[in-house]
Amino acid sequence: MTDRVDKHGLQVATELAKFIETEALPGTSIDTETFWSGFAAIVAEMTPRNRDLLQKREDLQAVIDDWHIKHRDGVHDRDAYESFLRGIGYLVEERDDFEIETKNVDPEIAHVPGPQLVVPITNARFALNAANARWGSLYDAFYGTDAMGVRPPKGSYDKGHGARVVARARVFLDEAFPIDGASHADVRRYHVRDGVLLIDDHRLRDPAKFVGYRGNPKAPDAVLLVNNGLHVELIFDRAHPIGSRDQALLADVRLESAVTAIMDCEDSVACVDAEDKVLAYRNWLGLMKGDLEAAFSKGGKHTIRRLNDDLAYTAPDGGTQTLKGRALLWVRNVGHLMTNPAILDGDGNEVFEGIMDAMFTVLIAMHDLQRDGGNSAHGSIYVVKPKMHGPEEVAFTDDIFAKVEDVLDLPRYTIKIGIMDEERRTTVNLKECVRAARHRVAFINTGFLDRTGDEIHTSMEAGPFSRKDFIKRKQWIGAYEDQNVDIGLACGFSGKAQIGKGMWAMPDMMAAMLEQKIGHPQSGANCAWVPSPTAATLHALHYHKVDVMAVQDKLRKAGRRAYVSSILDIPLAQYQRWNEAQKIREVENNAQGILGYVVRWIDQGVGCSKVPDINDVGLMEDRATCRISSQALANWLHHEVVSETEVMDAMHKMAAVVDQQNADDPAYKPMAPNFDGIAFQAACDLVFKGRVQPSGYTEPVLHQRRLELKAQRNH
Repeated sequence: MTDRVDKHGLQVATELAKFIETEALPGTSIDTETFWSGFAAIVAEMTPRNRDLLQKREDLQAVIDDWHIKHRDGVHDRDAYESFLRGIGYLVEERDDFEIETKNVDPEIAHVPGPQLVVPITNARFALNAANARWGSLYDAFYGTDAMGVRPPKGSYDKGHGARVVARARVFLDEAFPIDGASHADVRRYHVRDGVLLIDDHRLRDPAKFVGYRGNPKAPDAVLLVNNGLHVELIFDRAHPIGSRDQALLADVRLESAVTAIMDCEDSVACVDAEDKVLAYRNWLGLMKGDLEAAFSKGGKHTIRRLNDDLAYTAPDGGTQTLKGRALLWVRNVGHLMTNPAILDGDGNEVFEGIMDAMFTVLIAMHDLQRDGGNSAHGSIYVVKPKMHGPEEVAFTDDIFAKVEDVLDLPRYTIKIGIMDEERRTTVNLKECVRAARHRVAFINTGFLDRTGDEIHTSMEAGPFSRKDFIKRKQWIGAYEDQNVDIGLACGFSGKAQIGKGMWAMPDMMAAMLEQKIGHPQSGANCAWVPSPTAATLHALHYHKVDVMAVQDKLRKAGRRAYVSSILDIPLAQYQRWNEAQKIREVENNAQGILGYVVRWIDQGVGCSKVPDINDVGLMEDRATCRISSQALANWLHHEVVSETEVMDAMHKMAAVVDQQNADDPAYKPMAPNFDGIAFQAACDLVFKGRVQPSGYTEPVLHQRRLELKAQRNH
């Protein structure tokens, strides 16, 4: 049983109450009485509305299911379907044009396009790594990955591979910072004279791209350049192993990389109770106070990781130029669905976790507002809100944050929100969703995996869906991606807010990422998710090649490209010409991904993993990837494309494969051959009970099973 204390009628887990009162509140202007009484009032007022909104999801889904059942045997009539959705209030009227009115947005969000990291807040080391990924070594990124086509030979430093890295970096410098009459590959000296950067005796074609230096101007330790809003630092060091062999003494090229990062309390974590929530909140507090540390050993060396300091340079005019050493941080709250046993209301019901997160993460972020050189230079708090369904739910979020601002005595619209365009009812009503938060929205983005999971669940009764790889090729996905940018630009996001794109899921395949992910800045998105700091440094190269602000200006003048009618095309399998081998492989691929993710979630509390797929390609998996795989299998089961026996056979077979893939992990508990563990049961629940999960979400099953395992261990 959880120890609890009464706080204005709320039964709060003792460890959570202690954390709030002894760690989070001290240093703010909020006293204990004000905090708990205010939070209790918010819970009392907002809980009924939250329940009503969830009930509306269920009511709409039931009506949509019935419509598809009645029309399943005929040809899909797009116009009739759209008219039906408008009639039931699923589609709302798109009103007059407007522009967002968000103020006090930091430049990293408003003006500087660049990569974005998403990291589980419960892992302090990962969180610090992401925050410090504002700057990354291009030399290291090229050398340690397949970015140049091949990986370095195993063993000690390979001079040949290193020379190719240096040459490739010089190519980048020529592209981003061309010199009149010369190449960076031929330069022997960089120096500053009368505020001008001289490269041998040449100048940059655009002298304004030189913005600072560090050290002696005749032989700087560092030269600072800027292109498309992103900075590049040239490091000179004759004592460095690389610099000592370089004719210009260039030891490294450091790129401004992860301009922003999302500290995630949602899809990439496994937070099911007060113990887990305190861990998440404590790490967020450390980031907001600037004192978070993580101790670890690597290669036999003990290291303590802390937040990086800011960087100072001499500007061309002799003044001081200071740049942030850390990414600007968002925090992603939980959506509207889940409750958490950390707090019970007066009726003994678990409090909605999203309401908890709103109050607690904002309280914690107040520590940043009271210090110089912290996260926000403009007095703002940045919260990403996921899994909202339509404008009413966005308006509900806006109201929650207004009430939190009142209790915590914050100016109205201090809290800026990000709207995840990852649920179908939000996508088709995106303009009105943005309108509902027009005073505080600072971010929208697309999330293909969650969006596809909701697509399958919403249209579950329409028929069998295509295989996962083929869903990506359907018309709706291109329209979805284009509309997100179109509406963001039409609503005035350019120069005020971020328009984002989704994750590159293959962290070991950087050459492929360099080839393909340039499409995100070319689409007009001014940020896109990457799976690691190294990937952020490589993805930053795309923002030097593409002037995103110019792309946005061109797209805005061209007008809208995508409309709801195209997005409503349901990606069903048109012909179902699958042979048995193709069907079984698709089932096994989905089963393997689910099992590989769920076993770590349940047994180890790991919410985000690099899981090898059926071809042993490592993929970044979180609850979004698990959602699409489980819904895909549930759909095929429901329409009898495959039988329960075939799916269970695949689950057994793939459990053994996952066991083998995790054989080197001493903390891993095998699922085969008994298949009676809680993790295996959870994976089966996601599939065989997938059709009845709310919106196809994985959280209810995962939380229940994780709590079951924790109770078993504590018994």
